[in-house]
Amino acid sequence: MAKENVLHVYSEIGKLKKVLLHRPGKEIENLTPDLMDRLLFDDIPYLKVAREEHDIFAQTLRDNGVEVVYLEDLTAESLTDDDIKEEFIDEFIKEASINSRKKRELVKEYLLSFSTNREMIDKMMEGIRKEEIKDYKKVSLVDMIESDYPFIVDPMPNLYFTRDPFATIGSGISLNHMKTITRNRETLFSKYIFKYHPMFKDIEIPFWYNRNEDTSIEGGDQLVLSEKVLAIGVSERTEAASVEKLARRIFNNGEKFEVVLAFDIPKKRAFMHLDTVFTMVDYDKFTIHPEIEGPLTVYSLRKGEKKHNLVIEKETMELSDILKKYLNLDKVTLIRCGNGNKIDAGREQWNDGSNTLAIAPGEVVVYSRNHVTNRLLEEHGIKLHVIPSSELSRGRGGPRCMSMPLIREDISW
Repeated sequence: MAKENVLHVYSEIGKLKKVLLHRPGKEIENLTPDLMDRLLFDDIPYLKVAREEHDIFAQTLRDNGVEVVYLEDLTAESLTDDDIKEEFIDEFIKEASINSRKKRELVKEYLLSFSTNREMIDKMMEGIRKEEIKDYKKVSLVDMIESDYPFIVDPMPNLYFTRDPFATIGSGISLNHMKTITRNRETLFSKYIFKYHPMFKDIEIPFWYNRNEDTSIEGGDQLVLSEKVLAIGVSERTEAASVEKLARRIFNNGEKFEVVLAFDIPKKRAFMHLDTVFTMVDYDKFTIHPEIEGPLTVYSLRKGEKKHNLVIEKETMELSDILKKYLNLDKVTLIRCGNGNKIDAGREQWNDGSNTLAIAPGEVVVYSRNHVTNRLLEEHGIKLHVIPSSELSRGRGGPRCMSMPLIREDISW
């Protein structure tokens, strides 16, 4: 199979052909109010309804010609022999920070007891409660001090936001180093998929970034604006040093990309990633949260004359002019979340009104609850696929956050 048929993303808006999702699992029901800060949640979704909403999301994509694959299925299918499975379990246990040899042995024995790889993967994602391992005993000072903590292995409730652990950029992958330990464990599943899954194992995939790096970058900050231009947010979750590393590797690997636009956005949870405040919905149309326009600074990174050198410049124009310049457009329309109204924009931004998933130029998936922004998108000629969102939105991520495109059709400018 040709490489471009396995991983191929050279825009945000090209017709979406294949996408990776994760259907919310029992990890959501392992959230408690006391654990929300630790696990990066602000609320607890109701799993039954969250799954119903997610199934509608997936079916909306299928109805529009998109092949949907699931993280949990691909990971299970990647464990093609006992050696790979044991390697995966050992690495998972190591990263779960289990603090004694005896407990690590008990957890490994427990994971190996599942009759199928898929059941085991579901349990890894769900988390392991102390009560589930019958021979577990409080055998250390840590256990005695943390006797009220209910888990041996923490749940991974952020997994349904498949955008963040890795990003498809061109014909390669940025296997991200996540900002928090809680989320960096998620990237282990992607590592094994790209290393061992039959779909990828015989393909030489370039990696623009790797999960063992010492600075963080997350997929919500990585946007492919065109075959020549990337936009990467410098945010609460992505460091400036990571943007430079990724730019150097892409520029020196024969890809078409010529410039990286680094968007320096406010470092706060409401603006967690670039795609929570800015997404591309058509050739010349973008959603934006009005509160970032003032403090936003954009830098351009280009390949220098010598290998691994970068030419970095601070852009002094307005954002619309920067986009016109680098995307070679006559005009750019910035569609402001909540129509720029302070109350409507604040509320709908919190519910990811700016976080849209384009499935074709001028055609996007949006959350139903953001009705002010949705009406504005329609007034600008954007075709909407509206999905229910009362529970999915509680995780603070929208349709783009919940999807990782693997293949998009090329677009002509």
